[in-house]
Amino acid sequence: MSDQQSYEGGPYSGYDPYGQQQAPGDWAPAQGQPQYPNPYADPYGTPQGPAGYADAEPTQQWQGQTWDTQNHARMPAAEPAYAAPQAAQPVREPEPAFGAATLAGNARITDAQRARQEGRSPVIEPGIQPAALTALLGALLAGAAPLGSYALVVPLVLLQAVTAAGWFRLNGMWPARQGIALAFLGGLVADVAVLAAGREHAPAAILGPLGIWVLLALVLQLRSHASPDERMYGLMATVASSALAILATGFLGASAHAVSVGAAAVAVAVLARALPMPTPVSVVLSLLAAAGTGLAVGNLTGLGAGGAALGAGAAVCALIGHRVASYDYPSRFVHFTAGIALPLAAAAPAVWLLGRAFA
Repeated sequence: MSDQQSYEGGPYSGYDPYGQQQAPGDWAPAQGQPQYPNPYADPYGTPQGPAGYADAEPTQQWQGQTWDTQNHARMPAAEPAYAAPQAAQPVREPEPAFGAATLAGNARITDAQRARQEGRSPVIEPGIQPAALTALLGALLAGAAPLGSYALVVPLVLLQAVTAAGWFRLNGMWPARQGIALAFLGGLVADVAVLAAGREHAPAAILGPLGIWVLLALVLQLRSHASPDERMYGLMATVASSALAILATGFLGASAHAVSVGAAAVAVAVLARALPMPTPVSVVLSLLAAAGTGLAVGNLTGLGAGGAALGAGAAVCALIGHRVASYDYPSRFVHFTAGIALPLAAAAPAVWLLGRAFA
């Protein structure tokens, strides 16, 4: 075999009919063509075939990000061979801006966060419809109180059920059937305890179930398989919901005259608060209307001028509950549960305490 027939790199590596043989990493285009880097070039200089032989067709290399399945460490991505220039796109307001995509998804801002960024209040108060339903429930309590404890317990149970469901939904926990059922059951147990012990022993009959239900809520969350943070949120929501449902039994432990005055005052105060006017004006109007209603109903029931103080005190607690139900862009379901129940449930302890003071 002659020297012309002995080629380096294999029997076919010298075959170049067009006289343009180039190494894979030194590829050059023809004259007049745009020059681009060789996408098939091996950036690590590894051989392209066994025993030093060059492959007839170079293998394409994956240029994306990869994962090491042995130690789960992320490998850096190779630089792109060529990136076409792109014109900058103008950002139009207030189109939402989103960050880079992540493995867990792209977090979007809530309505409350968007309202804060735009300078608006993140609070939406219950409208006239929830206020009207609150006034209706308050009127039922006020009308049933003179008929006796067993008549009063009917609207009270409805109040406790709406309170238990509304508090969990207000905290963004839905469905939470176990917690809602536990809180509602606590209210029922407190009602039975007050009916059995009598109004004169109402404090002990209410505080006993309250302490027991705190322990039950703790046991319920300890048996949960959720994460520690979720268990803590569930524990706090269950304890608060149970406490509100049980404290609403204060209507059953108060005197009939005090319940009539307090429930009527709360009904009028919530209606006045829902009127379309500035917040400070509506708050003052609500307190004045509640005091006037308490005075009027107090004269009918025998409380006299003490009814004005009782009505004003119940209205203060009701407005606090109304404000809590308005927290941070609540949903329509929140307004028709917590927005209805919280003003009355928050006013129950004040009705019992002030009723004993002015009765």
